[in-house]
Amino acid sequence: MVAKETWASVAHPIAASLETMTVQNLSAQPSFITKDGSTIRSILDRTNAPVENQSLAEARVPADGRTERHYHKIAEELYFILEGAGEIELDGEHRAVRPGDAILIPAGAWHTIVAAEPLRFLCCCAPPYSHEDTYFE
Repeated sequence: MVAKETWASVAHPIAASLETMTVQNLSAQPSFITKDGSTIRSILDRTNAPVENQSLAEARVPADGRTERHYHKIAEELYFILEGAGEIELDGEHRAVRPGDAILIPAGAWHTIVAAEPLRFLCCCAPPYSHEDTYFE
């Protein structure tokens, strides 16, 4: 019979394997404005941390703004709405979104988010976001 591993039994070896801890504060990260007018601030990605398998960014879309409709061939995305309200379109299906909503965007799914009022959300990509993996209409 195999004993079940507990968090305590695996946490120490995992922690011991980390040479340094990476902590990034949102306010310390530079932002940039995309061609659709949304503002992106990378929190953790390959440019500022030893990230290998995912990325985390904050996105802001102004009222009546929208992200350019696009898809990622490989990356799966998660959006988590922090502030504002709007509508997500995912492969032709539309759904209202508000703070507290988490949205799964499968790889290959066309998507855009439209802000009814200023939107602020977290965007997680796995594997990490890359321009080479992103296709626009």
